[in-house]
Amino acid sequence: MSGAVAQRGRIDKRQAILDAAFTVFAREGYARAGVDTIAAAAGVAKATVYSHFGDKETLLREAIAASADQALAENLAVLDRLTGRGDDLRATLEDVGLRMLQCYGADRSWALRRLLSAEVNQFPELLDIVHTRAADRVTQALADRLARLSVAGKLHTPDPLVAAEQFFALLTGSLERRARLGTRHVPTTELKAVARDAVATFMAAFAPKPA
Repeated sequence: MSGAVAQRGRIDKRQAILDAAFTVFAREGYARAGVDTIAAAAGVAKATVYSHFGDKETLLREAIAASADQALAENLAVLDRLTGRGDDLRATLEDVGLRMLQCYGADRSWALRRLLSAEVNQFPELLDIVHTRAADRVTQALADRLARLSVAGKLHTPDPLVAAEQFFALLTGSLERRARLGTRHVPTTELKAVARDAVATFMAAFAPKPA
C-alpha cells in the first residue's frame, strides 16, 4: 500500500510540474521561463523538477506533449457524438462543429498555438509532437466517422480524409479570423453561426448524390 501511495504521489507531482511548466512557458516563453519559477508554481522543489525531467528543454517537450494528449482526449470525446444515429445529420454536425470550436478556441488551446509559433524556429520538433499525438489523430478519427456515414448513405465522401480536413478548415479558418489569436472572446452565439455556416458549406459539397 505504501508503495502505491508513493507512486501516486510521484504521478501527481509530475502532473503538477507539467501543468505549471505549460503555464509558465506560455506566459514567459522558453528563454525567460525559469525552472525555479516552474517549481514554485508546481509547489515542488527545483530538484524535484530536474529529477523528473532532467533539463528545461525536455520539460518543454513533455509539457507540449501533455497538452497535446489533453487536446486529443477532449476532441475525441466530441467526435464520439458523431455516431450516425438519428435522422438529422446536419444538426448533429452543427453540434459537433460547435463543440470542436469550443475546444479549439479554449484559452489553453490558444496558449499552445502561440507557444508553438514562438518556439518553432528553435524547436521545430514541437510541431511533430502536436501533430502526431493530437491533430493528425483527431483528423483521422473524423475521417473514419465520415467514411461510415458515407457507407450508410448519409454522405458522399470519396476521400474521407480530405473531407475531414476541409470540415476542420471551414470551422477553424473562420474562428482564427474572429478570435485574433485568442485575444478576442468569441461568444457562443457567434460560434454557433460559424458552425452552422461551416456545416452548410460542407453538406453542399458532400451530401449524398442523387441516384
